[in-house]
Amino acid sequence: MAELEKPRLGVAMIGHAFMGRVHSQAWRSASRFFDLPMEPRMRVLVGRDAQRSKHAAQRLGWVESATDWRRVLERKDVDLIDICTPGDTHAEIAAAALEAGKHVLVEKPMANSVAEAQRMNDAAHRARAQGIHAMVGFTYRRVPALKLAQELIAEGRIGEVRQVRAQYLQDWLGDETAPLSWRLDKARAGSGALGDIGAHIVDLTCFLTGQRFAGVSGMLDTIVAERPVAAAAAVAAGGIGGGSGGLRGGPGASAEASGTAATGPVTVDDAALVTARLSSGAPVILEASRFAWGRKNALRIEVSGSRGAVSFDFEDMNVLHYYDATQPARTAGFTRIMATEPEHPYLEAWWPAGHGLGYEHGFTHQVVDLVRGIAAGEDPRPSFEDGLHVQRVLEAVERSSGAAHQWTEIHDHERR
Repeated sequence: MAELEKPRLGVAMIGHAFMGRVHSQAWRSASRFFDLPMEPRMRVLVGRDAQRSKHAAQRLGWVESATDWRRVLERKDVDLIDICTPGDTHAEIAAAALEAGKHVLVEKPMANSVAEAQRMNDAAHRARAQGIHAMVGFTYRRVPALKLAQELIAEGRIGEVRQVRAQYLQDWLGDETAPLSWRLDKARAGSGALGDIGAHIVDLTCFLTGQRFAGVSGMLDTIVAERPVAAAAAVAAGGIGGGSGGLRGGPGASAEASGTAATGPVTVDDAALVTARLSSGAPVILEASRFAWGRKNALRIEVSGSRGAVSFDFEDMNVLHYYDATQPARTAGFTRIMATEPEHPYLEAWWPAGHGLGYEHGFTHQVVDLVRGIAAGEDPRPSFEDGLHVQRVLEAVERSSGAAHQWTEIHDHERR
């Protein structure tokens, strides 16, 4: 009965492909495992195709479906818009939703350009004064082992941050016959490996260290410049849907499978290599690739400090490695921490110790933090301001790559 007395948070989700599915699971499960101050209600799912959207709504647990997101913004029973569409639509939808008085969750990367991200951040700033809040979906922040790493660094357990090394490696484009999709079209995706997965390690570097990027030198490479054109239905799968941060596109889907021998240009990068410095001057090395055979979702990050280090690999996502450099050399070594104890972040709501969590749980934690932030009248992190900084870093890498890897400074106060 007490649960029925909680304020309701009506949610509309735009897009129902990969990210739409995982976001739906998060909205379904959050209040069933965590004690939330508001009760999320999955009101409406929005897609371009009426029949596919209706089927997806029924399958994913939404009350109804719609095809016009602008009309959905007019609904009084919708309080929050969850944007799971390709990047070229983020700015328009988010700005309109905030202006309509709706809270916003938008998938990463926040936008396809700094100008778009700035527009979104400006809208969020105006909305904040009216009690409306916005968050970017950099979900890896919600992995318990990574949240634990952030806490250890903030507590000074590794001392002063001296260096960061991070990779995000996948192999779903390793097969050169894998067909074109919207993720390989710069007009829709904004960038390739850089924005799709590189954005995650940029954000995680900021999250773990508590710092921002001061400058970068970058190199982008398009390894396969032409790919088979898939059947239109395959390319557009999921209606308006989009998503980010995982395996997509179907490695090994050949030109024969797509039913055509035609090819089209790849207009984004396949791999990104970056050297950078944080605001403290600490050096950073980043690598993002969708051509790393055998690496399915290898998000790896290691932060070394004056008194120790932390190391993480998402392919072993329940484990954090912690090195205490103050221990005697005779017995010093990385400690393998299974982040599955009730004392670890988010774990109090889940399973007995040792029963690991999976990819989808981070999205549930994202909903938990978002709902709690809204109820408390606070902007949950990462905020649109955080997302704008990441977008500035991505743009600086592109500019550097186009200027023979020239060192490019990042100034958060600039408008582009």
